[in-house]
Amino acid sequence: MNDAPRHGWLPALLAEIAQVAGLEAALKLAETRGGTEIYVPAEAPAGHWLADTVGAQAAKAICSHFTGAGPGCRLELPTGPAGTMAQIRRKVDRMIAEGKSEREIALACGYTQRGVRMRRAKARAALTQGDLFSGIPERLPGRTKSRN
Repeated sequence: MNDAPRHGWLPALLAEIAQVAGLEAALKLAETRGGTEIYVPAEAPAGHWLADTVGAQAAKAICSHFTGAGPGCRLELPTGPAGTMAQIRRKVDRMIAEGKSEREIALACGYTQRGVRMRRAKARAALTQGDLFSGIPERLPGRTKSRN
């Protein structure tokens, strides 16, 4: 039986980093460099951005895992949980707009039905909210010139 912690809720590359360097290191990388291509050198000495970001020990583990004894490599670093949640919310919103049921959306997106109801209510409120400036005339009485 594998006693290693599971990080299945993370994108695959971040889960792999979490396995070799710890969850905190993976999340810190996603937070600071997520959505970009990073270069992982064979070694990350003190002062290197990787060592400064995740600490010397985690940086050493990441470098060793991804480069072995060879040269460095480039990785497309995912955005992590925040980015993933934003994608899920966009999918939920799209399915709401398509008229899908709460249950169907919850099952397709890994969301709760309550969460879907809350997003649907928020979307309805945004559609029914009036224009803040609709009743204000372009020129106020008594003014002869505009400020433009």
